[in-house]
Amino acid sequence: MKRFAKLFEEIDSTTKTSLKVNALVKYFKEAPEQDQLWTIALFSHKRPRRTISTSLLRQWIAEESSIPPWLFEESYHIVGDLAETISLLLDPTGNGSEKTLSDWVSLIKEQKDHEEAEKKAFILDAWNQMSQEEIFLFNKIITGGFRMGVSQKLIAKALAKALDKTDAEIAHRLMGNWTPDTITYEELLLSDDINADDSKPYPFYLAYALEGDSSELGNPAEWSAEYKWDGIRSQLIKRNDQVFLWSRGEELVTESYPEMLRLGTSESPDFVIDGELVVYRDDGVQSFNELQKRLGRKKVSKKMLASHPCAIIAYDLLELDGDDLRDNSLSSRRSQLAALIAKINKQEDNPVLHYSASIDFDHWEELVEVRSHSRSMKSEGLMLKLKEGVYKDGRKKGEWWKWKVDPFTIDAVMLYAQRGHGRRSNLFSDFTFAVWDGDNLVPFTKAYSGLTDKEFGEVTQFVNKNTIERFGPVRSVNPELVFEIAFEGINESKRHKSGVALRFPRIKRWRRDKVAEEADTIENLKALLDN
Repeated sequence: MKRFAKLFEEIDSTTKTSLKVNALVKYFKEAPEQDQLWTIALFSHKRPRRTISTSLLRQWIAEESSIPPWLFEESYHIVGDLAETISLLLDPTGNGSEKTLSDWVSLIKEQKDHEEAEKKAFILDAWNQMSQEEIFLFNKIITGGFRMGVSQKLIAKALAKALDKTDAEIAHRLMGNWTPDTITYEELLLSDDINADDSKPYPFYLAYALEGDSSELGNPAEWSAEYKWDGIRSQLIKRNDQVFLWSRGEELVTESYPEMLRLGTSESPDFVIDGELVVYRDDGVQSFNELQKRLGRKKVSKKMLASHPCAIIAYDLLELDGDDLRDNSLSSRRSQLAALIAKINKQEDNPVLHYSASIDFDHWEELVEVRSHSRSMKSEGLMLKLKEGVYKDGRKKGEWWKWKVDPFTIDAVMLYAQRGHGRRSNLFSDFTFAVWDGDNLVPFTKAYSGLTDKEFGEVTQFVNKNTIERFGPVRSVNPELVFEIAFEGINESKRHKSGVALRFPRIKRWRRDKVAEEADTIENLKALLDN
């Protein structure tokens, strides 16, 4: 645990990528293999299943620090992180634990079947053994993920240097539904057969947003264009008559979309397809709002399958009959993809695979017009890809661009504010916004990004001076500040008082030039439903 705490301290004390990579490389060369596995898992948000509730931890720390529960809750809201609040309230006397990271993880998992008194004794004994930094990390393992500027890409880079392998190979090895309980260090990082697990996906290739003029990309003949569909980016895998569906967030969601399983019995070769999961009905893609009705369901009724059938809009072919195609050109991969889908769909009455057709164009100006009508196609805009480009891993600039339509905007009044988390725990940064319905303000969305640190500080000063009521960490404020809210889409919603739900709302700018009375109305907002 001391070694893990030192690693955390070194990473948390710098913003330089090179220093973080060096600290990780040193750790991966020195730490026991099982500790390395758990470090990779924890930084990849694969923490062990919770065995002790946060409510019990809050109760025990209040008792141990001799403060009333209400004062602990106020302290927690100010700090913004439960694990950190606990570590700050304790006065550790230990010099640090001699147990390893994997030792502590094993002990935490063992608490699952223990009585409350045994759990409490375990927690208090652990706190007494550890340094303050170790207490914080121990609590984080129990309560939640590590947000510390260490991405999967950074971990892959460090492991690649430590093991003398390529970044791409390590990134691929880290994909999938593994945990330190289901795989060994050797199997994950050193085995010859990287695809021993039939379900293993490839790292996704991610595009950068095109902010300027598309003509800056050069010769249009070198580029392919297609619609950017508004669904869930996914990889559909068929290997050895088995079918697996992965979301971009590395969540295996096959059982939620049983429509895909019949591909396992098709006579097609094995494949890995990169595409977009959508609701496909009436010969076309439906809105993301329709897809939301399928999200998160472990069991899907026959009625839901009939009313909201899902399909994959296929963008790219990454593997065919066991051959990795990622180093082939986009043109070659998509040619094979079109042929594969045509072959599969000859056997299907209601296909679950649809080819994302290229948009023909000779001049960039033609795409400007096509892009302007994207929303009528239930699309977010266009994707531009270099025809001769290979399929890379992670976000790379230069060969893939997402050219989204301009967002909707509405001017709204801030009604409620809540403190942020992490480095913004001392600032109000989460806000609820409203528009006018006659003489009343109706809340319609929340947003927490889009302002500078200086602006967050100014808004925090306003909240402190203009609070009307307190509801735990939330403050209601005088309705005076106006902000322009941007969002990608809008749908009717019976769950919200305003009658609408927004897609990706965020603050575009602070409208210092407007007073509350000049904010938009609910009629203005609902008028956007027809766009």
